[in-house]
Amino acid sequence: MAAPYVPPLPTGPQALMVPLGLGAPFRWLAQGWRDLTAHIGIGIFYGLCFWVMAITLAAVFRSKPEYTLSIASGCLLVGPFLAMGLYEVSHRREQGVTPDLGASLTCWDSHIRSMGMLVLVLIVLELLWGRVSLVVFAVFFNTGMPSTTGVIKAVFNPDNWEFLMVYLAVGGVFATLVFSTVVVSIPMILDRDTDAISAAITSIRVVFTNPGVMLLWGVLITALVVVALLPWGLGLILTGPLLGHASWHAYRGAVRWQEAVAEQDGKLIPTNH
Repeated sequence: MAAPYVPPLPTGPQALMVPLGLGAPFRWLAQGWRDLTAHIGIGIFYGLCFWVMAITLAAVFRSKPEYTLSIASGCLLVGPFLAMGLYEVSHRREQGVTPDLGASLTCWDSHIRSMGMLVLVLIVLELLWGRVSLVVFAVFFNTGMPSTTGVIKAVFNPDNWEFLMVYLAVGGVFATLVFSTVVVSIPMILDRDTDAISAAITSIRVVFTNPGVMLLWGVLITALVVVALLPWGLGLILTGPLLGHASWHAYRGAVRWQEAVAEQDGKLIPTNH
């Protein structure tokens, strides 16, 4: 009788999920603040970029709301690359290397294929989100597929509370999916030069391993961004880079790497990174 098939032991680096406590997100913010204040000039540059994106989106929303999704797609194209620049600064500090603005602006160049695929996934999710939201609108109001302006008016009408509940529930599902996909995927691409799908799967595993902590992290991110947007969005100049640096530390805290570096008596001897 043939012996059952036993798959070979993995020889590449293995991502290990680290159990986290509820204090972890606050620790990431503290570490991110240290990175930001250590290189405040670089941080302000990226913060200004985030601020310009925010005020552009707000201006389009007020004057030409039908183009809001198009501008949001543009932000999704640019945002991940800006975020990777901040991760590069934190990465260099971790390695004891002096960060450089020029290097942070071009760090994505060697990861362009993975980043391009990840951005494509995000844009597809955004388009699906928008389409499902419009379908929800059409079902509730029986008026066919509405314009973006019609959706916005309905969302801000308190009389439509049933529609609002369903609309927000749909938005919550897609927001959770987007957050789960990117929470550590871009730092992982920078750190391990992995492909976008593997990075996204690892990111989702992090969320499933620590759902309570990741929920708290998402709430903190949302709260900080909302507060930063209140005075003409100026708070984003500091909050944006702070969250970028903190997200690097979230990745480093939530994922450990086990690499096989030697073989003894037919067994792999792992080392953790």
